[in-house]
Amino acid sequence: MAIDTSSTLTPSPAPPGDGRLSGRAPLVLLVLCAAQFMVALDFSVLNVALPVLGKDLGMTQAGLQWAVTAFALPSGGFLLLFGRIADLFGRRRLFLTGLAVFGSASLIATFAWNQEVFLTGRALQGLGAAVIVPTGMSLLTTTFPEGPQRDRALGISGTLLSLGFTVGMVLGGVLTDTLGWRSTMGLLGGAAVLVLALAPGLLTESRHPGRQRLDIPGAVTVTGGLLAMIYALTTAAQRGFGHADVLVSLVLGVALLAGFVVIESRADTPLVSLPMLRRRTVAWGNLGGLITFSMMSTVVFVLTLYLQEVLHLSSFRTGLVFGVQGLASVAAGMAAPKVIGRFGARRTLVGSLLAQGLFIGALLGLGADSGVWLATAAVSVASMAHLGAIISYGLTVTSGVPDAEQGLATGLVTTTQQIGMTLGIPLLGVLATTGTDLFDGVWIVLGIAAAILVGTAVLVAAGLRSGSRDRGRTV
Repeated sequence: MAIDTSSTLTPSPAPPGDGRLSGRAPLVLLVLCAAQFMVALDFSVLNVALPVLGKDLGMTQAGLQWAVTAFALPSGGFLLLFGRIADLFGRRRLFLTGLAVFGSASLIATFAWNQEVFLTGRALQGLGAAVIVPTGMSLLTTTFPEGPQRDRALGISGTLLSLGFTVGMVLGGVLTDTLGWRSTMGLLGGAAVLVLALAPGLLTESRHPGRQRLDIPGAVTVTGGLLAMIYALTTAAQRGFGHADVLVSLVLGVALLAGFVVIESRADTPLVSLPMLRRRTVAWGNLGGLITFSMMSTVVFVLTLYLQEVLHLSSFRTGLVFGVQGLASVAAGMAAPKVIGRFGARRTLVGSLLAQGLFIGALLGLGADSGVWLATAAVSVASMAHLGAIISYGLTVTSGVPDAEQGLATGLVTTTQQIGMTLGIPLLGVLATTGTDLFDGVWIVLGIAAAILVGTAVLVAAGLRSGSRDRGRTV
């Protein structure tokens, strides 16, 4: 089926092999990356503020968990659906709608007068994020042609995505201490308004021009399945797997996802192309992405506990540690396209996972009374490897995918990102906080994370090697 590219912004031509951006392309990239950064910020900016927020709104400990879960459920559950809707009905249109929903929801959360209103705002934030992330990524991959320009664009986007999570950890504490917890939500609302003001004049519409038909049964089953699984796993991390609601949600989630596979195998216009899921690059690339996001978010979380609760560092000094990590991430984002150009996306993905695991393993040398310098150096280098994994897995999954299916491909990529960032902390981070000794718990989590990363690197290498050879710079 022919693809209509007449309405898609094309960056000004650059010499072959040149990743420089010119014309309106840098501004387009700025808007798309700002939206991704804003969503990443939302994943962590509220964490430090939860105790204060709970006292202000009269929330119980279980209610505080819902402050996180209310965002995680829709943000992870609806990604594939909105990615496909964007392909069919317009990526720009849906992207702007998502910004409007996210901004309005942030304002609701900012001025919430009770926990019910606040949780409603958080759920709507998650819904807006589920629209922004896949549409923003598909606008990026359809705007910048495959090759050096897309490498650079994804490098910048991946850098800001990782940086947003880290900055949120630090900024949340600063804002809560100085302006109160409501300022964290107000910041997100202001950012959404700013991006929404700039986006219409820079983005042009792109969509699949063919028959606009949505696979409703597939959409219902995959969305319901993801919602059930995310709820079950996040709740089990706090309450255990023995609770009836956790078990029922797990069984329901597995049943719905199994039904989704059956439906897609028979649908004339499937929501997800099963042949795409059977591609080795898609399957193994997304596994690498899931692990790098979940392990890095977990490590940042437990290191924050270690620095503040074990070494008794102030919020300011802890912020400096993660500030160095942020600078290292920026440097890695700038260098990653050149590394990928030299070694290919698949080899870069494997090497990045391995390096991330080894340097997280180096954190096992931390002591109960010292370790600031080791923590700073090791987590910074691990973050550089994490950035290489983010960019290379996105390129591995989306390279060679036609524009008509970019929303689907990027929906898979961003679903992996969101689920990884959502589940890493509750599934592993909880091990650091439930034992009698926090330092021992942190040490155990770091060891598990390192082992998982190294093991995943080996699996991804074997899986990709058994497929076709790396045929080019971004393949």
